Amino acid sequence: MDLDGPVAFQPTASNPATILCYNCGAPIDGTSSAGALCSDCVKLEVDISQGIQREGTLHMCRDCDRWLSPPNQWVVAQLESRELLALCLRKLRGLNKVRVIDAGFRWTEPHSRRVKIYITIQQEAFQGTILQHTFEVEFVQAYQQCPDCAKSYTHNTWRAVVQVRQKVPHKRTFLYLEQLILKHSAHKDAINIKEVHDGIDFFFGQRNHAEKFVDFLSSVAPAHVKKSQELISMDIHTSTKSYKFTYSAEIVPVCKDDLIALPIKLARALGNIAPLVLCHRVGTAVNFIDPATLQTTDLQPKQYWHTPFRPLADVQELVEFIVLDIEPLGPAKGRFVLAEATIARAADLGVNDTTYYVRTHLGGVLHPGDSVMGFHLTGTNFNNPLFDDLENHKQYSSQIPDVVLVKKFYARKKKSKTRNWQLRRMAREEGDMLPRKQDQDRTERDYEMFLRDVEEDEDMRQMMSVYKAQKKAQKEEMEVDGETEAGSEDEGIRIPMEQLLDDFEGMGIEDDK
Repeated sequence: MDLDGPVAFQPTASNPATILCYNCGAPIDGTSSAGALCSDCVKLEVDISQGIQREGTLHMCRDCDRWLSPPNQWVVAQLESRELLALCLRKLRGLNKVRVIDAGFRWTEPHSRRVKIYITIQQEAFQGTILQHTFEVEFVQAYQQCPDCAKSYTHNTWRAVVQVRQKVPHKRTFLYLEQLILKHSAHKDAINIKEVHDGIDFFFGQRNHAEKFVDFLSSVAPAHVKKSQELISMDIHTSTKSYKFTYSAEIVPVCKDDLIALPIKLARALGNIAPLVLCHRVGTAVNFIDPATLQTTDLQPKQYWHTPFRPLADVQELVEFIVLDIEPLGPAKGRFVLAEATIARAADLGVNDTTYYVRTHLGGVLHPGDSVMGFHLTGTNFNNPLFDDLENHKQYSSQIPDVVLVKKFYARKKKSKTRNWQLRRMAREEGDMLPRKQDQDRTERDYEMFLRDVEEDEDMRQMMSVYKAQKKAQKEEMEVDGETEAGSEDEGIRIPMEQLLDDFEGMGIEDDK
């Protein structure tokens, strides 16, 4: 029989409609809408993916890591994420004519700048005949700067600015606020961060971003916010106006461990607390404690700005004392324990026998022989009218102690370089004028003081992200000090390793804006 020519197929009694596929000769149902083709030959003859592009380009901004989505929208998407997959499918022409069953990513080299996806589609080739096909599409990653980042490199393109200020002689509050901002990524929308003499300016491209940052600031610090606006341009035909907005946020100038002399009237309004108090914590309100009675109270920002006052003394005026004897009295409030202590100035040891008998709230942490920092009130001229009112008051003049103890002092070397932890810093722009040498020394001294506060205050550490230090940096620092890891001495408090986080972005590198 000649197999190359046409073959006459005789229907059988069991299946009278059965015929042979004219392409491969396989028996098929002659009543099918596909005609004289079997299913395999239909897949070879009909390409349902025809008209769908197999190559494309993805535009990405180097600065903000956002992708360009048609027509002109920039979206945030991680590699091999659902958002990026949806973006790739939207960019393909002709895909809306078929039904997409499945889609996903193919693995590519991380540095190849290629994104490959596979797509499974279905379409009806003939009446009653549905075909399914899987194919790949390759995208080339190209870089293009988004309009927002382009504006950030141009001066005076901001739409709103938040000016954070606090009129105190140190930067401890801003250092603590910086860690809160980094932990919650509250600065992610800022196009520029500029450090000025008594604060920080945050510039934003949109007004709602600035208002969002102001709301965050009010939720973590006792700030008083004022808003102002300036008309930049106006279209007289459409009455469209363009403004620049300025938000001035002034933080209450009271910091942790400050000695406060409250106005007598305000002290009575705050639960009749003694006017001479210590600030032991600053949050949305300022928390005070009376070291002689453990009575605490909170001062709201509105109350402060209604009756403003200045601290009597700050941490820069602390004096070191030695605990000679201490006797707990029993009352306790949280981590504070009331006690009576006999102390002497560290500078007076071996010179005179002057001692002081005081009440303190540090009975739970102090022991005989410990060093403690406090304010020496005897013989000190504060030049403060509120303190003068206390000295002249019949009720409160006899309650002024000789010394007010603030916190336990841990002996450290002048150059402490053996910390097993580290903090991130924000990338910010300095002022137009370079800081003077004394300003640089003061900044380093404030930062070192802040690091010691982080070590000593566990409640403060819980509010921020503390990361493990790099082993290489620790080794280099210990070699500079002439120590080995086995022979190094304990310098006060070391943060437990279980409280530290792993920094996968590398320590010592400033965080992005």
